[in-house]
Amino acid sequence: MTRHSNPLRTRRLTLAMAAAASLSLALPIGAQTAWPTKPVRIVVPFAPGGTTDILARAIAPELTKAFGQNFIVDNRGGAGGNVGADIVAKSSGDGYTLLMGTVGTHGINKSLYAKLPYDPQKDFAPVTLVAGVPNVMVMNAEKAKALNINTVPDFIKYAKAHPGVFNMASSGNGTSIHLAGELFKVRTGTFMAHIPYTGSGPAMLAMVSGQVDVMFDNLPSSMAQIKAGKLKAFAVTSSQRSSAMPELPTIEEAASLKGFDASSWFGLLAPAGTPADVVTRIQQETAKALASPAIKEKLLAQGAIPGGNTPAEFAKFIDSEIAKWAPVVKASGAKID
Repeated sequence: MTRHSNPLRTRRLTLAMAAAASLSLALPIGAQTAWPTKPVRIVVPFAPGGTTDILARAIAPELTKAFGQNFIVDNRGGAGGNVGADIVAKSSGDGYTLLMGTVGTHGINKSLYAKLPYDPQKDFAPVTLVAGVPNVMVMNAEKAKALNINTVPDFIKYAKAHPGVFNMASSGNGTSIHLAGELFKVRTGTFMAHIPYTGSGPAMLAMVSGQVDVMFDNLPSSMAQIKAGKLKAFAVTSSQRSSAMPELPTIEEAASLKGFDASSWFGLLAPAGTPADVVTRIQQETAKALASPAIKEKLLAQGAIPGGNTPAEFAKFIDSEIAKWAPVVKASGAKID
């Protein structure tokens, strides 16, 4: 016997389903996705001790308090940040894996590397800019004193008179630290052998111990060693002086290099496909943390300017940074296969 459908029953069922869908859409942001129900990983694509790591560890406890689940920092350094970025790009978009991306992973590397294992625009859902920081040109203090190098012009003069005598540390190929140095070499006609490390932390240890001579480091990760007298700071690489160390000139001022600007930035990103309400919730709580007096003062004291913009604003910013750095990479002559 064939059972015939009941038109009235079908219509009632359709209306009920539509009403349920409408109710779901009307729910507050965050009510649609049961998240988080377990710890969340923040991948830092560099070794511990650098600015990327410092910022991730400043934000993680705040997100832990906000969401009631642990936000755990996971350092995965290598290939100028590409190793860690690729891990996140290929992770599930379920909200449980985030990246502390940088100007390197999401601004510079697309132009610097012949082939990236990830697409910085298509493979990620931008969450928010965490902070912007200037880089600072620093030299091993003992060597600077021994060679009587006290300013940027002193350094340039000595480097030109002794080509190849200096080597330059960086947190990895393709980072803003690396590219700031390459840009400096091009603009000043000097040469320094580049020695990449897996992050600012290891590079800083090499700087302090005298294994390497000069570095264009992120200001927050150099601040303690500058104040301790282990490093000699010459100038910041940004277009404006830093409020954290206003006595330092910009490289543009110090060496009359018009338009010299090689600043860094750091921001949270999720894998593409992460639910929009989860991304929004993370952005809102991160922005709230960055605006709190304790975190804001801590970052400003280290030379970092807190962010907190919306996902859409951060996505537009990343697009503009990729466009900005492309001609800089070309002008520097830096290229990595």
